[in-house]
Amino acid sequence: MTAELTVSDQVEALVGHTYRMPGYYEVGREKIREFADAVHDDHPAHHLEEGAAELGYRTLIAPITFTSILGSIVQQHLFTEFVTVYDLSQVLHTDQRIVVHRPVRVGDQLYCESTLESFRESHGQDVLVFRNEITDGGGCAVQTSWTTMIARSGGVIDEALAGVVADVTRRRAPRRH
Repeated sequence: MTAELTVSDQVEALVGHTYRMPGYYEVGREKIREFADAVHDDHPAHHLEEGAAELGYRTLIAPITFTSILGSIVQQHLFTEFVTVYDLSQVLHTDQRIVVHRPVRVGDQLYCESTLESFRESHGQDVLVFRNEITDGGGCAVQTSWTTMIARSGGVIDEALAGVVADVTRRRAPRRH
């Protein structure tokens, strides 16, 4: 007779495993400008090639948090394909630490590998820490980040909220390359 694994057991078993996002995210000039506008970052290097050139770059560079676009895509995949024991409407992003290896530039093809680095239960919630390695098409490091999320399992799920979350994440699904 086999005992059923708890949610904690299932997630604990994934610690150390890595998930690679399918395809890549291609960085466009207008996407950088739109993101910079959205976060009210008016630095010339995000809007004008001349501004980027003053910093030694041939093309626009993105604000540091631009990779949150990629992070949203990766989060959707993580919780639908890798850590599948949680409903995404029951997951809260609580902390982020970013190490920049080089700026994100127009034309970059960004790949992401996420490793579940740690897991613990705390006050009835599950705390998960993912290490995210973002690389370019040549395999060179662009950013490394650590994302902490708190998730709840086994609770009552508000179906209306779950529907809204599913709708939002569907809109951000990447095109496969």
